[in-house]
This record gives sequence, C-alpha cells and structure tokens, in this order.
Amino acid sequence: MSEFKSLFRTCPNCGRRFEVRLVDKKLVGTEEIQENLPVDRDYFSGWPGSYLEVGETEPVTVEVDKFQYVYKCKHCGHEWMEKHQTEHKEK
Repeated sequence: MSEFKSLFRTCPNCGRRFEVRLVDKKLVGTEEIQENLPVDRDYFSGWPGSYLEVGETEPVTVEVDKFQYVYKCKHCGHEWMEKHQTEHKEK
C-alpha cells in the first residue's frame, strides 16, 4: 500500500492512542446472500383495493465483502491483523 493512514485507535500491546497506522488492506472474500426482509412500506400500497399483509417480506440480495486489515503501532512497532466485513443490499 503506497499510502499509510494514521488511525485514532489504541494499540493492544502498549495501549498508546493515536499511534496506529493501517499498513495493508486485502479483500479476502465476497459472498452473496439471499434474505427475505420486511417490506418498508405502509399497509396500503397505493393501488385501489390492494393492501399489503402484515409481516410481508421481499427477497433482497446482500453482498458481503470480507477484508483483512494489518495495523502497526508507531510507538512500539507491534503489528496485528483484524478482519472486517461490509454489507451492501441490492434489490
């Protein structure tokens, strides 16, 4: 990674704040999950004579990206990895 970023975090080794840098970020996996989420509408759909039932759901595709972050403390030199994931919902 060409650009190092300073983060406002605490080092798990020495406990210093504001000394942590993001050294590397890698995408380690992506998966798509189908979920049935509750409909985010009122009970009346807007069409004459059509009402939504309570508890109605609709299928939604959720894309989950899994990342591995490598951090390094500028004070003590300790390096560690953490895994994070982000979710993107698509209809």
